[in-house]
Order: sequence, then C-alpha cells, then structure tokens
Amino acid sequence: MPTPKGKALYLSFDIEEFDMPLEYGKTIAFEEQIQISTEGCHHILDLLKRNNARATFFSTVVFAKHAPVVIQRILNEGHELASHGYYHSDFKNEHLQQSREALEELSGRKITGYRMARMMPVETQAIIDAGYRYNSSLNPVYIPGRYNNYFKKRTFFYNGPLLEIPASATPFVRFPLFWLSFHNLPLWIYRRLCAITMFKDNYLNIYFHPWEFTDLTQPRFGFPGFVKKKTGAKMVAAFDTWLKWCNARGYEFSLLQSFETEKAGGKGVA
Repeated sequence: MPTPKGKALYLSFDIEEFDMPLEYGKTIAFEEQIQISTEGCHHILDLLKRNNARATFFSTVVFAKHAPVVIQRILNEGHELASHGYYHSDFKNEHLQQSREALEELSGRKITGYRMARMMPVETQAIIDAGYRYNSSLNPVYIPGRYNNYFKKRTFFYNGPLLEIPASATPFVRFPLFWLSFHNLPLWIYRRLCAITMFKDNYLNIYFHPWEFTDLTQPRFGFPGFVKKKTGAKMVAAFDTWLKWCNARGYEFSLLQSFETEKAGGKGVA
C-alpha cells in the first residue's frame, strides 16, 4: 500500500485518577492513583517529544489539580488540553460545564473538546450547553459488557453545532483500534489495520491512557491478561516503535481541536 500524503493522526490520551483496580474489586489509595497516572504521563510526553508528535490530553479536573507539573508540560510542549470530566468515577450533567471552566482556569487556555469517562453515553444537548465545540466519546464498535455502538456512525458527523469525532475502527468489520487492540495484537497486524483505516478515512483518532505505560502486571490490581499484556517498559518500547512507523509513513500528528478546519470542512459524513 502506498504511503499516504497529508493524512492526519489525531492521537489522544485520557489522563485521570487511576481508579481502574476498583472495577476489579481491588483497592488503591488515591495518592497512588495520581502517582501512577503521573508517571505514565511523563513516559508519554517523553515519547511524543522524542518523535516530534503532538496529541490531545483529555484530563479530569481531579487529576489536573493534583498533577500540575504534567499539565504544564502538556501546555509548554504544544499539546492540547481537553475535558475528561470533573471526576473519573462520578458524573452529573453539571460536571460538563464545571470541568470546562475549572480546566480553563487551571490552564489559561480555551477548552473546546470533551470525552466522557469510559466512553459512556452523554447527552448531546448537555455537551452543547456546556460550551464545547466537539465530542469524542463514541467508540463505534461492540465491546461485550461495555457498550454496543456497532450501528452508530463510524466516522465524524455533526449533531447540530457539535462535531462528533468517534474513535477509529476499521471499515467493513469495525475492529476497534483503541488501546486494548494495541496491547493484544502483534504490532505488525495493528499497524496494518491502522494503514487500512487511514487509507479509507484519511485520518485516525486513537486513544490511550497513561497507566498503560506503567507496570500493570502486579497481582494486587487484579487485572485479566488482556488488560495487563504489553504494559510498562514493553508498552513504552512498542509505542516508540509505532510512533516511528507513523512518522515514516508521513502521518501528520494533529490536535483534535483543529479537526474541524483540517477535516470536517463544515460537513459531516456517515
């Protein structure tokens, strides 16, 4: 397959308090939740800097308040800050505006994007009313036990004035290209699926989390094999290899806040 020209890679990270062990019946101190996500964020930022890549960071307010050095690095190194809600494990519609305003106060930047924790549904009108321009909370695939969005729109579209940017999935069979796929597929297969999807859509929207770049194999977390596979140092090495591959193919690392001007052009597609 020929190297695409002018193809945009919208890379994003959901940065949050690391509360995932709670989903598996384990306990973890709040301080450690912040410490683990902070460590992962620094690994990510180092990798992005080394590979001359930009990304969008969807942060909860709780994490941003407890990791100011991370937020400052994000801003200083040319990345975008967007909202991942106020808390990671609690949501009310009023948190939409509250999180935007709190992140704007913390960062001194305009916050235009939103992603719901765990890619759960959120009311379109509530997002619009809260002052966001785009939403990237839809994974248009079927994930057993989590959600079934298989028949929803796969690529970007508009809900009134709100630009919806779903996470990337392959055309035809809709295989997700999110973080779990990266961990569990051989890297050459994952790269092939990325190339196929980029060739079809002219862009990729792929998301990860900071804790993936730390050691998740510890029994105290209670994670199944498909979650803890290829984490920590293995993830750092694999991600570095993938970023180099993306650069070699000429993919252009872009920020989701620029999606509308770069790709949407004021029109949605199915």
